[in-house]
Amino acid sequence: MLEVSAVTQIFGGVTALENVSFSISKGDITGVIGPNGAGKTTLFNIITGIYKQTAGRVILEGRDITGLPPERLARLAMVRTFQNIELFGAMTVLENVMVGMHTKSTSGLLACALKMPWSISEEKKIRKGAMKWLEFTGISELADHTAGSLPFGKGRLLEIARALAVGPRIILMDEPAAGLNSHETLGLAQLIKQIRDLGITVVLVEHDMELVMDICDRIIVLNLGRKLAEGTPREIQESKEVIAAYLGDDD
Repeated sequence: MLEVSAVTQIFGGVTALENVSFSISKGDITGVIGPNGAGKTTLFNIITGIYKQTAGRVILEGRDITGLPPERLARLAMVRTFQNIELFGAMTVLENVMVGMHTKSTSGLLACALKMPWSISEEKKIRKGAMKWLEFTGISELADHTAGSLPFGKGRLLEIARALAVGPRIILMDEPAAGLNSHETLGLAQLIKQIRDLGITVVLVEHDMELVMDICDRIIVLNLGRKLAEGTPREIQESKEVIAAYLGDDD
């Protein structure tokens, strides 16, 4: 589904990532973990077109997407969520999700301005589709609320609903459990599994190790900008190198 090949990122004289390579299998939930400063978010920013890497390539379903901007990647069915929630605060919850669906709208500006029949019909379909994703994420009762008024946990669910509205085949989530309480985290775990069951490949950066070990099929570990380990949750739990990176090496 996704291949990262020898990616290196240098900021000034600082190497944030060095020769990182791995592949993501279609339909898997893959976790990317590592201590603070390991390069996890930098890696996500490269994959999703926010940063242009110093070296290396990113391949999506056999296509070289290196350097493509986020809006092009969205059209190729790759979307992401952010560590800090990014919503249109003055718009309603429903309107936020409709924005995601508008990426596939075929009605032009003139047709919308003149309220042509096909434009009105398409807008109704978009509204209906957006409600479906609000129901999927469990926040349909908040459809008419402004996004800026939502508590943090509900805002996180809204961001996920908007990303799903784009119709992705792969979704990257940057610390989706950040700021959530234990009850909300349990709900998030179930939601991510449901997303995977839709046939969507999931990649997440996460610090909540209980969540990662519970839902991930495979885990990639970064440390100091390099790939330290890769394997199943059990293999990662038993890796001496990973334990040393997190807890320090007494030797």
